[in-house]
This record gives sequence, C-alpha cells and structure tokens, in this order.
Amino acid sequence: MKINFRKTVEEKGIETLSFVFVITLWQLLANRVVQNKLLLPSFYDVVLAFSVIVKTGLIYTDTMTSLLHFSIGIAAALILGIPLGIAMGWFKAANRALDPIIEILRPIPPLAWIPFAIIWFGLTHQAAGFVVFVGMIFPIIINTYTGFKNVPRVYVEAAKVLGCNRNIDLIRFVALPSAIPTIAAGIRIAMGVGWMCLVGAEMFGVSNNGLGYQIWHNYYLHRMDFVLVYMLLLGFIGLLIDRFFRYYVDEKLLRWKSGTVV
Repeated sequence: MKINFRKTVEEKGIETLSFVFVITLWQLLANRVVQNKLLLPSFYDVVLAFSVIVKTGLIYTDTMTSLLHFSIGIAAALILGIPLGIAMGWFKAANRALDPIIEILRPIPPLAWIPFAIIWFGLTHQAAGFVVFVGMIFPIIINTYTGFKNVPRVYVEAAKVLGCNRNIDLIRFVALPSAIPTIAAGIRIAMGVGWMCLVGAEMFGVSNNGLGYQIWHNYYLHRMDFVLVYMLLLGFIGLLIDRFFRYYVDEKLLRWKSGTVV
C-alpha cells in the first residue's frame, strides 16, 4: 500500500514539476527575451485575461456554444457512420457500392465544406455541427469497417454451430463485441479531428460565438493574451473530453480485455 502511494506521489510530482518548468520558462521568455506582448504574452498576462473572461461570463457562453457544435457533429457522425461501417464490413455488396463514394469524399478537407454549410444552414449551430460531422464521420466509418472486416472467422463459424445464423444476430452477438475496440479507437481519433474542425468552422465565420470565434475576434483586436487563453481552453477541454471517453470505454465497454469482469 505504501509502495503504491509513494509511486503515485512520485508520478504526480513529476507531472507538477514539468508544468512548473514550462510556465517558468514561458514567463522568462516573454519578459526577458521577447519583451513584446503582441508576439508572446506572458503567463501572468494570460492569467489576467482569463480572470476577465470569467468575470464577464464569456467563458461559459463560448464553451457551451462550442460543446453544442461538437455534440451536434459527433451525434450525427455516430448515427450515420457506425451503421455505414457495419454494412460495409459485413456485406460485400454494400462495400462495393459505398467504398468508391467514400474514398472520393474522404480526401476533401472538412473546412472546404464551410461555404456549403453556410448556404445550407446559415450562421447557425447546425452549420458548425455539420463541419464537425464531416471531419468525424470518415474515421468512424473506416475503423468500424476495419473492425467488422477483421472479425475472426472462427467466431462466426462457432456461433453458427450454436444456432446463431441470422445476420442481425451474428452482428449483434459476435461481430460487434469483437469490433468494439477498433470502433472505439476510430471514435477517439474522430473526436480529435472534429475538435480541430470545430475551431476552424468557428474561426471562418460559420458561427458568431464559440471558442474558435473568440480566437479570431481577439486576433483582430490584437489581444494576443486573450487568444492564448482560448487556445489553452481548447486544449484543456479537448483533454477532458478524451479522458472521459477513455475512462468510459476502458471501464464500461472493454473491461473484458483486462480480465476485470466480475
């Protein structure tokens, strides 16, 4: 018990020291070397800017707006992407029909869809969500397809011997549990891509609110300390989303992989 506690303290201590070192180096570079708030605001400047957006309430409004855009995109990508990936991975005809279309659309950068997002949806939450959706759907489709394509044939044959012959039952009880780790990896990759697309969409005029919008708005005002605040917020929120997803997947869906099922 003492050994585990000591190990935890040492690990946390290393993480804390690394943060302190980076912040100290940042402050010294900004104050002693750069000496230009426009080029590199100091850590202290960023803390002051953060206190301002907290007092004004902008941090809550913009964070919730960006999370709304992200939620719209990820919900649509999951609802459409997973079934398409399953169909392509399980049915050869579906793969032959859909693969050329997906491979034509997939290389198009998600931000290239911004003009159509504005035309189709206007400057709305749905427009920003659509850009996020475009960035997320292809990693989800590809990883779901890969997961179903790589289901060991022996699992399928064993299920058929035990009386599981319908495709719907084979998908539900055999293929899907086997493919979940690959699907989860695809969703995690897609979330990172979608979060970046969210910032691009908000910066380039799809929305009048959000963290990405505030980065561009404050850049025009030459308030680079506020720009850094919103950049760091994006990083921390993205980290929290990723950690929450990993915790949920590891603890709820993939416990069997570590042999912890009770």
